[in-house]
Amino acid sequence: MKGPLGQGLHLARRFFGSLSRAEPGPADTAWVEGVLLPGERGLWARMSAPDRRHAVGVARAVQAEMGPAATRPVLAAALLHDVGKVDSGLGTLARVLATVAGRPAVRRRSAELAGRGGPLGRLGRYLRHPEIGGDLLRAAGSDSLTRAWSESHHRPEERWDPAVPVETGRVLKAADDD
Repeated sequence: MKGPLGQGLHLARRFFGSLSRAEPGPADTAWVEGVLLPGERGLWARMSAPDRRHAVGVARAVQAEMGPAATRPVLAAALLHDVGKVDSGLGTLARVLATVAGRPAVRRRSAELAGRGGPLGRLGRYLRHPEIGGDLLRAAGSDSLTRAWSESHHRPEERWDPAVPVETGRVLKAADDD
């Protein structure tokens, strides 16, 4: 479902799912370890359990949709698109508030906020998680497509990094927005 109602339902599912601290299952964990590069595995381990469960769901949906075209970098992009959130230090309720507060005026100031300490700094880092994730993935030795999707996943399609093929980006976006 598209539109405000669909977005609201998506956010509600994400919120209630994030309340559980359960880790991904052993089969999913083994699968992820087989997909990610060594440096990426370290980033994966830093992600919260709810973020890892969400990411596995996204990656499994991408794999089901794309079949053999879901290459290792594409699956890594699905698994690590939100990795930049690790630097925010925000819990579930604070993330909800950050999402609501993250309107365009606040987003425009997110770079300034990200450099601060305290709650405003965490808010800024949460809002800048795509860029932060790209930096983390670059340092981890990730492929250009994996990095580019982390940086592009909240942008409109016409602003996606050229390293992300449009059809691949559409599949990744649809899987993330379930």
